[in-house]
Amino acid sequence: MNFVRHFVDNAILALVFGTALATTAATGTRAADMPGVTATEIRIGNAMPYSGPASAYSIIAKTEQAYFDKINAEGGINGRKIKFLSYDDAYSPPKTVEQVRKLVESDDVLLVFQTLGTPPSSAVHKYLNQKKVPQLLTASGAAKFTDPKRFPWTMGWNPTLENEGQIYGRYILANHAGAKVGVLYQNDDYGREVLNGLRSGLGKDADKMIVAAVPYETSDPTVDSQVVKIKSAGADVFVNVSTTKAAAQAIRKIGEMGWKPVHILNSVANSVGAVLEPAGLEASTGILSAGYLKDPTDPTWDNAADRKEWEAFMDKHFPSGDKTAIHTVYGYAAAHTLVQILKQCGDDLSRENVMRQAANLKDFVPPMLLPGSKINTTKDDYAVIRNMQMMRFDGKQWKLFGDLL
Repeated sequence: MNFVRHFVDNAILALVFGTALATTAATGTRAADMPGVTATEIRIGNAMPYSGPASAYSIIAKTEQAYFDKINAEGGINGRKIKFLSYDDAYSPPKTVEQVRKLVESDDVLLVFQTLGTPPSSAVHKYLNQKKVPQLLTASGAAKFTDPKRFPWTMGWNPTLENEGQIYGRYILANHAGAKVGVLYQNDDYGREVLNGLRSGLGKDADKMIVAAVPYETSDPTVDSQVVKIKSAGADVFVNVSTTKAAAQAIRKIGEMGWKPVHILNSVANSVGAVLEPAGLEASTGILSAGYLKDPTDPTWDNAADRKEWEAFMDKHFPSGDKTAIHTVYGYAAAHTLVQILKQCGDDLSRENVMRQAANLKDFVPPMLLPGSKINTTKDDYAVIRNMQMMRFDGKQWKLFGDLL
């Protein structure tokens, strides 16, 4: 009997070992080459501000979790389920470092996905590149996140901050030549990069036209004093380069003062549900911005197939999510893009192949991207979202105008 059991046990071991060898031969990879991956699971890491001054953005990660739940319910990716590990960094760079180190060194994730904001993402930028861990589809438009020569393990998601600032500068020149421009901006790399883009868009007239550029700190309880200072400088165009909380405060303060400048709001804060409604729809009416996603409040898209699919997803997988917040659309589109990259990887889920496939998106159109936009990435060009379009808030929803830029 012992001989038979020994023979059977050895046969089973040989079968398992042979299967492993066959899998290795088929994929050209070893388990040691695929951290964060098992036969049934793919571990994805994320840091997001569930608390602190940027907590309104946490709905992005909640949407992404819901989308991964949907994918898992449908069988996962090539038979593997996504395990999404998302920790609170409170929009604090030191906390981001702590959480991302935990994800990489303790949780052994395959990649870090959609860390939010320029300062937090910058704090782990060099670390992840030194560790050769993909920092994928970072929720920031900083130029450093689309620089494959210097940082081959990092790819951003958003249009670049400088390009967005240039769009606003060119719009002001074309439609409000000779205007006095006042800028409220977050006092970090994000705010300064948009401001630099605005100056570039205004060209040789920038120094003459910008009569006030006033920074704020994310720890400031309000931005009321900054808004008053900009108005006192005589500005008749107000460029609002801020995140959700400060953006809503500025809109509300401008309304309370009865001030009527041309108001341009940067894209990271143009959510109807998260910013404009809290600030007051009347005070928000007439604000200009630029977008690259289909706004869920715009009836233009009611009959679009991807709009219907997004709404069905929200109803089934994230019923508590805010359908008026562009952030739910953002998270949905970003998660869809990551799933596409992982599908392209097949069974080779090594970190190297993840980056190869991220840099090999061809005419890919995630749901809810504006018509005419496509994603094309290469090993030399990591820019993901390239196009934006100007829009105006009419008191109920955003209305697009002009060309895709």
